[in-house]
Amino acid sequence: MARTTLLVLSFSDIARDPRVLRQVHLFRDDYDVVTCGFGPAPPGVVDHIEIPDELRSWRPSYKPVALMLEAHRHRRLYFGSPRIRFVRAEVERRGGVDIVVANDVLAVPVALELRPRRGVHADLHEYAPGQGSTRTWRRRLRPFAVWACRTALPRVASVTTVNRGIAEEYGKNFGVTADVVPNAAPYWPDLHPTPTADPIRLVHAGAATRGRRLEVMIDAVTQVNTRTPGRLAFDLYLVPGDERYIRELAARAGDEAVTGVAVREPVGFTELVPTMHSYDVGMHVLPPVSFNNYWALPNKVFEFVQARLMLVVSPSPAMASLVREHGVGAVTDGYGTDDLVHALEELTPTAVDVHKAASHAAADALSAERLSAPWAAAVSALASAGTARP
Repeated sequence: MARTTLLVLSFSDIARDPRVLRQVHLFRDDYDVVTCGFGPAPPGVVDHIEIPDELRSWRPSYKPVALMLEAHRHRRLYFGSPRIRFVRAEVERRGGVDIVVANDVLAVPVALELRPRRGVHADLHEYAPGQGSTRTWRRRLRPFAVWACRTALPRVASVTTVNRGIAEEYGKNFGVTADVVPNAAPYWPDLHPTPTADPIRLVHAGAATRGRRLEVMIDAVTQVNTRTPGRLAFDLYLVPGDERYIRELAARAGDEAVTGVAVREPVGFTELVPTMHSYDVGMHVLPPVSFNNYWALPNKVFEFVQARLMLVVSPSPAMASLVREHGVGAVTDGYGTDDLVHALEELTPTAVDVHKAASHAAADALSAERLSAPWAAAVSALASAGTARP
C-alpha cells in the first residue's frame, strides 16, 4: 500500500526555518514528505519543490502590487502571482498530494486550490493581521492578511498556532478553533546545569531587527558593569540581516573589557543550544510594538531551557507565564533599560543556579517532542479519513 503523501508548504527558506524543520522531522517516518519553499531541500524528504528566488516578490515590480493592494484586489494579486502559479503547476505536475500542511496564512489559499485528496492543515506562526505596525503596513498589507484569513481559514480541516493568546485572537476575529504548538526546541537529554560563578555569563541569540531594540539589553549590562565592574559578561549571537544595525550594536557595545558586552559571530541552528550551554542566563527583552511582539513566545525561550540556563525576560504575557509557571527565571517589571538593570542587579550565582536547576527539570516537558502532539493528531486525523475531500 502506498504511503500518504504529505506536502509541507512554506514561503520561507525551509532548511533554515526551525518550525518547518520540526514538521519535516515529525512526519518523515510515517508519511512521504514533500517540501515546497525557498532554498534547498531539508534532509529526510522524498521530494522538494524549490521556489525560485526571483519569485519572492508577488510581482516583478512593486507598482502593480501597490495598486492592487490599494484597490483591495487581493484575490487577483494572490492567484495571479508568478509564485502561486509556479507552486500550483509543480504540484499538479507531480500528480497532486494527499495532505498539505500550510505554514502561515498566505500559504493557505493556494494549499486549498491544490485540492489535496484528504485536506489541509494550517499552521499559523503568528497572528497575520498583527504582524506589522507601520501606517503603510496597516493600510495596505493588513487587509491582504485579513482577506486570506476570512476566505481560507474556515475551509481548512484544522489549525494550530504558537500560543494561546494568538489562538484566541484567531477565534475571536475569524471563528476558527486553533490548537497550540509552541516554538519549542528538540530535547537535549545529555545536558545538565553547570555551576555559576563570577562574572555571570549572559547570552542572547536571534535576528537583529530594529523593532526588537536589542540596545536595551546592551545598555543595561553596560550600566550594571559601570556600577560594579566585571559583574556580568554578555554575548549576542545575531542572525545576519540588517548589517548596518549589527554594526551599530557592536559600536554601542564598545570595549568588551570595559562594558562586558560583545557581538559574536553567529552559529548554526544545530550548534546553538550546545553553544549557549556554556552560559548562565538567557536574556530576551522584547518591546510590545506590535500585537505579535506583545504575545511573543519565541524559539529562543525554549532553547534557553534546553541549554539549562536561567531566563530573564520582559513581561510579555506568554513568555512571563512560562517563566513563572516553571520557575525558570525572572520577569522584568517593564520593557525599558532601567527595568532590566533592576532585574540584573538581583542576580547572584546562587539564585541563578536555582533557576538553572528548574530549567533542567522542565526541559523534557518543554521539548518539541512533547509539545508537537497537536500536529501529529491533526495530520493523523486527515490521513485516517480515507476519503477524498471536495
